[in-house]
Amino acid sequence: MATHTATKRKTISDYFTTSPPKCSRLEVSKTIATKSDSDGIAKSYSPDSPGFSREIAHPTLPGLSTLPSFLTSSEETSLLAFLATQKWRTDLARRCIHYGGTYCLMPPRSASPSTRKKIEAQIFKADPLPPELDFVVDRMVETGLYSEDARPEFCIVNEYSPGHGISAHVENFRFGEPVVGLTLGQADTMRLHDLVEEGDGSVRSGLAGKAARTGRKVDVVLERRGLVVMRGEARRKWQHEIVRGRMKGRGEGWRRVSLTFRVEIKKGMER
Repeated sequence: MATHTATKRKTISDYFTTSPPKCSRLEVSKTIATKSDSDGIAKSYSPDSPGFSREIAHPTLPGLSTLPSFLTSSEETSLLAFLATQKWRTDLARRCIHYGGTYCLMPPRSASPSTRKKIEAQIFKADPLPPELDFVVDRMVETGLYSEDARPEFCIVNEYSPGHGISAHVENFRFGEPVVGLTLGQADTMRLHDLVEEGDGSVRSGLAGKAARTGRKVDVVLERRGLVVMRGEARRKWQHEIVRGRMKGRGEGWRRVSLTFRVEIKKGMER
């Protein structure tokens, strides 16, 4: 008679981990850099600073720009080392971390209706932006991306391995402008799709897949240690995605970590 091995029931803690991915070969320093560190982090960032990164507007897509080499190599290494110590969500194909606001988990496809309902009903409060990210936000303010009185308080960290991606979407309209993405680890390509009209369709809204497109699309290189900035039309009328299954340029050990910074619209602020 055949025997069946019992499947261990998952608990909420099973959807989080602080351990690094087994497939990653990206070596990072054990030194965690903070704003007060005496080395590794530039204390001043102005147009006169060595290596100052200037915003470059996209030639054909209004509202889209990039800032190459926004971080130094040592800053990238220290930031990756810090992120490796954090608690990551593991309920998605890719690992991620939330800073600011609240979030809920994604039930596995095999979950029963009752289990799915239980998981989706749980709302988690994310930790605030940690001090280790202060120097990044400070630099964004010094560069003019954000104002001092409207600093980003929300950040989502996504880790991509070969084959990973994220479906086409528009950032939730409760967030203002700009939406800024920082790439660490390895470079990648982001694809943008032009919509017939502006649409508030986040990944989990269920609206993104229904949005009508014009058929126009643009691929943008996300450079290592660089920023991609979305305002206006690029932020509100173009969906952006990381195409799933893409393997070109993603060899063994390839890994990209992205940090998406957002500011919530508050009373008196422009959207």
